[in-house]
Amino acid sequence: MSDLTRMTATELAGLVADGQTSAVEVTQAHLDRIAAVDDRVCAFLHVDTEGALSAARAVDERRAAGEPLGPLAGVPVAVKDVLTTKGVPTTVGSKILEGWRPPYDATIVQRLREAGTVMLGKTNMDEFAMGSSTEYSAYGATRNPWDTDRIPGGSGGGSAAALAAYEAPLAIGSDTGGSIRQPGAVTGTVGAKPTYGGTSRYGLVAFSSSLDTPGPCARTVLDAALLHQVIGGHDPRDSTSIPQPVPDVVAAAKLGATGDLTGVKLGVVTEFSGDGAEPGVLAAFRESVDALAKLGAEIVEVSCPHFSYALPAYYLIAPSECSSNLARFDGVRFGLRVGDDGNRSLEEVMQLTREAGFGPEVKRRIMLGTYALSSGYYDAYYGQAQKVRTLITRDFTAAFERVDALISPTTPSVAFPLGARTADPYQMYLADLYTIPTNLYGGPGISVPCGLSDGLPVGFQIMAPTLADDRMYRVAAALESVVGTLTPPAL
Repeated sequence: MSDLTRMTATELAGLVADGQTSAVEVTQAHLDRIAAVDDRVCAFLHVDTEGALSAARAVDERRAAGEPLGPLAGVPVAVKDVLTTKGVPTTVGSKILEGWRPPYDATIVQRLREAGTVMLGKTNMDEFAMGSSTEYSAYGATRNPWDTDRIPGGSGGGSAAALAAYEAPLAIGSDTGGSIRQPGAVTGTVGAKPTYGGTSRYGLVAFSSSLDTPGPCARTVLDAALLHQVIGGHDPRDSTSIPQPVPDVVAAAKLGATGDLTGVKLGVVTEFSGDGAEPGVLAAFRESVDALAKLGAEIVEVSCPHFSYALPAYYLIAPSECSSNLARFDGVRFGLRVGDDGNRSLEEVMQLTREAGFGPEVKRRIMLGTYALSSGYYDAYYGQAQKVRTLITRDFTAAFERVDALISPTTPSVAFPLGARTADPYQMYLADLYTIPTNLYGGPGISVPCGLSDGLPVGFQIMAPTLADDRMYRVAAALESVVGTLTPPAL
């Protein structure tokens, strides 16, 4: 493995800016790493070799011309296949969009290009971001670099696995119910969900419009903050985008790295720190809480009684929104088209296309959502779920009157074996038990490694108030200063 692939994004950007290496050399090293290990990891759905090297050459030409470079210029990045990329395949892990090459870039992709980052390609994911293990991709499962017989989390397992396998120093994910944080936890990487509306959804293929949040994935907290700063901020093309600047997350990460949390008050979520998690996960979490206390943080217990209802509420709200959003995939305007032989009606073609194009988990959620929204059931299911969402938001509001941030394990368990939960959707859904409340609330959350259990990574979750993304980065960086980063066994 090249030394360049083991470096952080911050280190690589510094070397490129100083002329100690070129963006082309950095990019080629990562392309070589992908070629060497991705047949065992399956993190990528598409590798854009030509586009990546072209972008890297452009960075080198700008540096040679004396032009100023951004803080991540020349650094490779992997992009979850849920974001549109002009001329580059965007499938969302589904057969229904196989081969589709969008005519435009998502805002986040556009900002990555403008910042001089180098897009390596598109990463694997659960189909339409519906899953917790990246086993529901139509193109095969991604594997965890810590143990290739185990899942890398989901839905963004490809992005997290690419980081853990040293195929990319940075990645982009999207988080609807934990799809950035949960893969980060089980792969020993850092995954951050920004405040809802703090990153643009323009060009993000919609699953659940009131929950979907693109965000940064990295191997260190500072790298995640730098990426967050690049992709965040107001976008007039997204009606849900917040017209405010991104908090200074980079400064917060640097402050946290000093290891001083004096004056910071953290609330351990009572409902998520009991016996619901594996013993090894709880042990690593509690050791990390003690470490934060030694750094000067005040630790208190905080009860959020309605968090226990988040999972059922989410699985009414998200499928309801998905059943509406996925109606556009009809075999008429773009993507797959099945049965159009001139003898079938448009309705029959649509039915055949959706039957062939959608996988079982997507179909399950479409049916759940359509039922929840149907006449006579709307108030009993979707309406009630929205009321629960309000109660969860009130829990967060009350908690943040007492503490600066909330903390919990990111997931109840370490990475489970491939195939262990695919036959039991409820057990699969439980992987997101601790991450879903933050999505329903709309605030930011981050997962940072906090140790090992049975040789597998454990994630530590920090949740902050809306628009206070900098708080979570400070606490995460402080914990990282004690725990360090995790290195998986060699592939």
